Amino acid sequence: MFRVWATFMLLLAACDTSDPAVDEDLPEAQGACEADWARDAIFYQIFPERFWNGDTLNDPVRTSVDNADRVPESWQVMPWTSDWYTRAEWETAMGDDFYDSVFQRRYGGDLQGVLDRLPYLEQLGVTAVYFNPLFHARSLHKYDGSSFHHIDPYFGPDPVRDLARMALESDDDPASWVWTAADSLFLHLVNEMHMRGIRVILDGVFNHTGRDFFAFADVRAHQAASRYADWYNVLVWDDPETEADEFDYEGWWDYKPLPVFADSEDKASVHPDVAKYVLAITKRWMDPNSDGDPSDGIDGWRLDVATEVPPGFWRSWHAAVCSLNPAAYTVAEIWDESALFLAEAGFMGAMNYHGFAFPAKGFLIDGMLMPIEFSEFLSLPNLYSVHLNLIDSHDTDRLASMIVNGAPSAYVREERFDYDLAASPRSLPTYNVQAPSERERQLQRLVVLLQMTWTHPPMIYYGSEAGMWGADDPDDRMPMVWPELVYETQTHDPLARPRRADRVAFDSTIFDFYRRAMALRHNHVALRRGAVEILLADDAQMSWAFARTHDTGRVIVAFNRSEAEATLLLATPDPKAPLHVKLVTQPVDLVLISDSTGISLKLPALTGAVLTYGIPVP
Repeated sequence: MFRVWATFMLLLAACDTSDPAVDEDLPEAQGACEADWARDAIFYQIFPERFWNGDTLNDPVRTSVDNADRVPESWQVMPWTSDWYTRAEWETAMGDDFYDSVFQRRYGGDLQGVLDRLPYLEQLGVTAVYFNPLFHARSLHKYDGSSFHHIDPYFGPDPVRDLARMALESDDDPASWVWTAADSLFLHLVNEMHMRGIRVILDGVFNHTGRDFFAFADVRAHQAASRYADWYNVLVWDDPETEADEFDYEGWWDYKPLPVFADSEDKASVHPDVAKYVLAITKRWMDPNSDGDPSDGIDGWRLDVATEVPPGFWRSWHAAVCSLNPAAYTVAEIWDESALFLAEAGFMGAMNYHGFAFPAKGFLIDGMLMPIEFSEFLSLPNLYSVHLNLIDSHDTDRLASMIVNGAPSAYVREERFDYDLAASPRSLPTYNVQAPSERERQLQRLVVLLQMTWTHPPMIYYGSEAGMWGADDPDDRMPMVWPELVYETQTHDPLARPRRADRVAFDSTIFDFYRRAMALRHNHVALRRGAVEILLADDAQMSWAFARTHDTGRVIVAFNRSEAEATLLLATPDPKAPLHVKLVTQPVDLVLISDSTGISLKLPALTGAVLTYGIPVP
């Protein structure tokens, strides 16, 4: 009766998950720090402009937004609680397309807003925050940096004075850099988060800049005579003898608003002066007082499009990072298999789309990936990597909307999992922007349960725990839904399609489940550091179970993804050891039978459960 379990033991013997180690075929990791704390962390991703407006006096002005020349004089900051799909007067003046004006919206989220909401993060159980870019930039997303050595003035308390002080600096001379009010507020925020046991990770974008970046602005103004002329991949210089502007350069994936930094002559690193600047700003944020004590600086970096920067640079950069803080954590944005690149470049982990998000969606959300194959795709632990197990982010549709739309929406299995950009009404006219149903919330709880119990630290995208939904960019970047606010009902549609009205409000039920699942991970060392053993992969019942084992105890996690009750037969070392039900995704009573052959567990449809086994743990 344990035929499925026996088959899977043969598969796991080849994986040797009981004694995880780095694959012998991989090169030795170069320059990795010992960020052991990351193994125990629960990460939370904050998109700062949409988290909370804590200081309305620093709100952006029309001239500060990207493409301001296209924006009518009537532009103003949007009301935080307004219907996302309702357009302001200035937006309709720009045209009929919702997606043409929405990127010029601002809601006023800032650093004070994060400070105000630190008690919320503590209540939830967050122990590390990854911030999307905070550095000075015009766009909403801020991947188009104007500098990397200053926090965006509109995230701080005094943007006008900050901009004036920044204008007096020599941008490529760290000795001239001042600490602006926004910079100082950020360092205060880091200190406040550290006092609460929350680590801070910044987004580093060292592949490209914005067109307002000091070096590129100088190149545009002075062309080949600029002292930064070789910082970028210029294709054609402007000919002053002609009226036309022939100036052309490499943009990130041909997108001209993001000019790409040049590599070194041997292509082994980035241009030496670019490297010098990046190393200077790295030190600035990791050791603000330049006293050799990193406790007042950030705890690590998430690196954007990391594979598009030569590994030789990353090795040098990691050596500098680890010399500044040996406990720093670095994680690369990589959508494909990451092991070889991580080992070559020195990163400790990757944003785990390939080894977690893709297969989790295929199995738990879409119900298309069978349990045995699902197990083959999941990332198994090793002694080196510490990936971020995310399911949604600023680069995907939100978890709730993935579930509403099912298989066609984002992750499509062909020979491997690929990201399909048809996850928004912008590219897929049939994409559903409605709120999730109760059945779809059941699936969300299954995904959260896996995130909080599987190997590698989980990462939550802001608002998913509050019940937020939304298509891919920009609809995944709606203002955070807070429990004390009253929001307008969503009645409009981005494509003017008929829709039902959806009430927008903080979902205390889903929040409570996130909070309890996160507490479970914090309370059980086995869920953070325990060895992994697959107990069951039953394609016929769409059921799957695994155990995490540590000296402090053993935890069993089981899933029934089918639409019918399933009976899971689980082999255990000691079937007579006491079992305790710790968490169930539905309010049901579980039927557990333990005898000499193992454990029989009856799980209702679309239900997951966590059991502690053997040594009692809280």
